[in-house]
Amino acid sequence: MPNRTDLPVVVVGAGPVGMTAAAALVRADVPVVLVEAAPRPSPDWRASTFHAATLELLEEIEITGRMHDEGLVVPKYQFRDRREGLVAEFDLGLLADETRYPYRLQLNQQHLVRFLYERLLGDERAEPLFGCRFLAAEQTADGVEVTVATPGGDARIRASHLIGADGPRSSVRRSLAIPFEGHTYTERFLIVSTPVDMREQLPGIAEVNYVADPEEWLFILRTPESWRVLWPVPAEVPAEEATRPEVMQARLQGVAPRAEGYPIIDHQIYSVHQRVAGTFRQENAFLIGDAAHINSPMGGVGLNSGIHDAMDLTRRLVRIRAGAEADAELDAFAECRRRIALEYVQTDTERNTQRMRERDETLRRRNQAELASIAADPARARAWLRRVSLLESVRRFGIGVPPAEPRDRPAAPRPVSSN
Repeated sequence: MPNRTDLPVVVVGAGPVGMTAAAALVRADVPVVLVEAAPRPSPDWRASTFHAATLELLEEIEITGRMHDEGLVVPKYQFRDRREGLVAEFDLGLLADETRYPYRLQLNQQHLVRFLYERLLGDERAEPLFGCRFLAAEQTADGVEVTVATPGGDARIRASHLIGADGPRSSVRRSLAIPFEGHTYTERFLIVSTPVDMREQLPGIAEVNYVADPEEWLFILRTPESWRVLWPVPAEVPAEEATRPEVMQARLQGVAPRAEGYPIIDHQIYSVHQRVAGTFRQENAFLIGDAAHINSPMGGVGLNSGIHDAMDLTRRLVRIRAGAEADAELDAFAECRRRIALEYVQTDTERNTQRMRERDETLRRRNQAELASIAADPARARAWLRRVSLLESVRRFGIGVPPAEPRDRPAAPRPVSSN
């Protein structure tokens, strides 16, 4: 395996995960070529939650301060029943002795992309290639040769490594012929944003709410710009019908009647999958984020786990350039991050989604009783919150832990740093 310090790392995909990988490498003095098919950073705002473990990791690239300047701190979230109201409320303040971030930070993902893009533009170690498409990769004796379609014609880039962070339809993954195993939900999800303060329409709700219902469950949350309401769209309903203004208005009125109506400032409809790539590594090429694993948004862990992938891999690439044994490092990345995707991300998001849409009344009652019992017991609630905030997986497996160190450690709480 190569240890070429004169070659750049090629990162394909300039979303929040790809941008994080590029920023972490550049900060470690590793040259990066960033390839993005779009002509400019994407305005996509689908993901908006940053958990405690992720905020800790992003300190490494000195971006958390700016995120907090524009983000919204949410210390509590709720599970609700659409007919019966509050089921359980969880207070992330229970994690205050373990992390500096005992809350969820709500910040639309395009803002993190913007922050990092502005930083990379001013750094000579980064070469952003927007409006350019990844075409192919060929493994070589000292790394990988990447072919990119540019406005001036196809270009070949010699690189030490290739990182595919180009989303669920990843061209990098397809070029490597890596299977993307799992399933797609029959329904699609529709997110609608409104400036109306939903707390006035639904007194008692938190700023993040999971609302179970056998017919039309809801996800209601606040971001700095707006409130979002998410609901499922049955497979038989065309997207054009589901997104007609009068149809979306009727759905919002069904959530909470409002005589003057709801201004709608944005909406997105998309398919939802539970899929994991067959491997996250093929020689000098890697998959991270949605290119490696994609899941239901119930829990807000997709973006977060992708950032963890990026930080894990980049730490290892930096050590390899300093002389670490490459195969051991990169096999550890692929094995550990795929295991976490399966044991944590896929397992938890699938369970959360099924809990929201459960139709069997006995199971619905059982789920609600379990959640209420957990929330009422501080020890159990703390354990729950450690898992959903991804602190448990990070404390257990680490991020970019050297291969010689144990990677499946007891998931004991870590004292809060005094720094």
